[in-house]
Amino acid sequence: MAQWCQLQMLDCKYLEQVDQLYDDSFPMDIRQYLSKWIESIDWDTVAIQDSLATIRFHDLLAQLDDQHSRFALENNFLLQHNIRKIKRNLQDRFQEDPVHMAMIISRNLKEEQKILECAKSTEQEGEGMVSAMVVEKQKLDNKVKEIKDRVQVADQNIKNLEDLQDEYDFKVNTLKNRENEMNSMTPKELEKEKMTVGRMCFELKAKRQDVVTQLSDLLNVAQALLSDLISEELPEWKQRQQIACIGGPPNACVDQLQNWFTAVAESLQQVRQHHKKLQELEQKFTYDNDPITKQKDYLESRALDLLKNLLSNSLVVERQPCMPTHPQRPLVLKTGVQFTVKLRFLVKLQEFNYQLRVKAVFDKFRKFNILGTNTKVMNMEESNGSLAAEFRHLFHRVCVCVCFQGPLIVTEELHSLSFESELQVNQSGLNIKLEATSLPVVVISNVCQLPSGWASILWYNMLSTEPKNLKFFLTPPAAKWSQLSEVLSWQFSSVTKRGLSQEQLNMLADKLLGRNQLMKTNQSANEKSFPFWLWIEGILDLIKRHLLSLWNDGSIMGFISKEREKGLLSDKCPGTFLLRFSESSREGAITFTWIEHDVHDKPLFHSVEPYTKKELSAVSLPDIIRTYKVMAAENIPENPLRFLYPNIPKDKAFGKYYPKPSESNAVLYIYTLGGVLMNTVAVCHRSKGVSVDVLLSRHPSRLQDNMMPMSPDDYKVLSQYVSPRDIDAVDFGPFSQHFWRLF
Repeated sequence: MAQWCQLQMLDCKYLEQVDQLYDDSFPMDIRQYLSKWIESIDWDTVAIQDSLATIRFHDLLAQLDDQHSRFALENNFLLQHNIRKIKRNLQDRFQEDPVHMAMIISRNLKEEQKILECAKSTEQEGEGMVSAMVVEKQKLDNKVKEIKDRVQVADQNIKNLEDLQDEYDFKVNTLKNRENEMNSMTPKELEKEKMTVGRMCFELKAKRQDVVTQLSDLLNVAQALLSDLISEELPEWKQRQQIACIGGPPNACVDQLQNWFTAVAESLQQVRQHHKKLQELEQKFTYDNDPITKQKDYLESRALDLLKNLLSNSLVVERQPCMPTHPQRPLVLKTGVQFTVKLRFLVKLQEFNYQLRVKAVFDKFRKFNILGTNTKVMNMEESNGSLAAEFRHLFHRVCVCVCFQGPLIVTEELHSLSFESELQVNQSGLNIKLEATSLPVVVISNVCQLPSGWASILWYNMLSTEPKNLKFFLTPPAAKWSQLSEVLSWQFSSVTKRGLSQEQLNMLADKLLGRNQLMKTNQSANEKSFPFWLWIEGILDLIKRHLLSLWNDGSIMGFISKEREKGLLSDKCPGTFLLRFSESSREGAITFTWIEHDVHDKPLFHSVEPYTKKELSAVSLPDIIRTYKVMAAENIPENPLRFLYPNIPKDKAFGKYYPKPSESNAVLYIYTLGGVLMNTVAVCHRSKGVSVDVLLSRHPSRLQDNMMPMSPDDYKVLSQYVSPRDIDAVDFGPFSQHFWRLF
């Protein structure tokens, strides 16, 4: 079944997560209309190739034209209009940057897969494995149902009280009239009628007391429920949002939270209506120690205070500040670059629609001004009816007249983005000031500061839940490994299908901490003293660009110490190899190590110089592994790589990634004598002729200097494909005249 069809069969809590993936930059309408076509494209590949992204962008526009024609045949003018508008918006947004569109589609498809996997996993747990969150949700649902039931009972009792008071009033007036009439009733009948009226009065007073007590009890229940929502559920939702921002599980339940808030607000509004009705009854009839007279001011002020407390906590940041160009790095903003943020008002009442004007305010004592459309009116969205406002065109500008004074570097300076509004409660004359604050953001001036800024966001949200603690990094606390390891794994699982295994985490723990179980925010990755977070960011970027499929299928062991590496390979067959990330490359690099045995059956381990992003842009890692060769003493070239650890045949592990014969690149190798190991790859991108676009040399650990010179015949063969100028342009150093062979 198609992925989009599966998604539409999920519960609403999962559909809510899907809804959050799509906005005006790439509307859900496109996903709906073109679902089959979208799912038939490898968007991961499209997102890293400019030319292919351009082709797919125009393909998508053509698909929209086809959809427009279908709507035209159906005479559906509205949908025709929507399609035309969507097409124009896409052209405006992505005509010059189709790769950005491909990245959005690729990300959304992955997030959809995660949502499906989460739904399936939850379903497989069975009815007996009900989570604590579900239990708590059921408790709150029950409390909300209780307060609704109490409101209905109070409403019915007030109607009964009104009927009883009307009947009592009628009886009293009738009795007075008959008393004034001569011979209308006997004294016995009169006494009996007075007793009846007296009983009705007693019943009326008791009924009044019951109603007042019920309303007071109802407010007690509302106060307890309000405390649960504001003191527990709302902070927990905000904490889940923090976790989601740094790569954790997607945050949901905002719709459920909205339902609870709205139900309590409606109940409090009804209590206030009940109070007005009691005042009307009091004006018609009162007496000494009337409970309505004694309690009306208390009930009114208490109901109003509870409503005010609820409303003042109902404005939340539903989607934290994020640059559309870096959707997986929220809360890091670059000066001069547009960012978006979305607010929601959790009390969804029609009377508040278009009544809330929200203004975005950047923290006043920093060196940035907020520009763009910084005021929005909240209105009910068509998709889900929520009362929301989305700021889509905000950006910062440096203001040189005001400076932040402090010892922090720019990527550790935290800023706040606040949203202010004012709400007038109808017929009460009460103005409620509303404010919501985003999680702290880091403002950078150059994209090269993004990894360090993201590291600060990770550290803050891992260790703090106070959104206004902008001085956090003046004395940043150390993190426990139990906290850090989970966040590290999230960094990988949020952009791939695979987090970090316990063994990989153990290697990182030993590398970073040794026996110490606390890590500081600026800790270095190795003896070269570049920050650990920059190293991790480089590896993540390497995976996303060049190794995503290999990482997802588990082919890359990744994080493993050299000692552990030797321990794993020592008892394996010759030619067994594993893939690990380089510990010395700041930008992210990958290498492989394999095992051989000497004549005495002693294990020998060989590692190649790590491959970086630049080199993997020219030739894929599976192709490098496929074509890698070394020269033994017998002058016979052979590929030493036979089995991917533990014992998977190389071609079985990587065969599906090998290029097709028509796509195969010309590869040039240097061979050496005397057991010397050297591999050079020249990748050619032209269909006619060969150009040495990239020449990569890999020197394993047993490199010697006795190289065989290139023969005239071999040089002649090479020169048929590569011009002498290209050959001379390649700097081989002392190896410039060594033996070449073309395959």
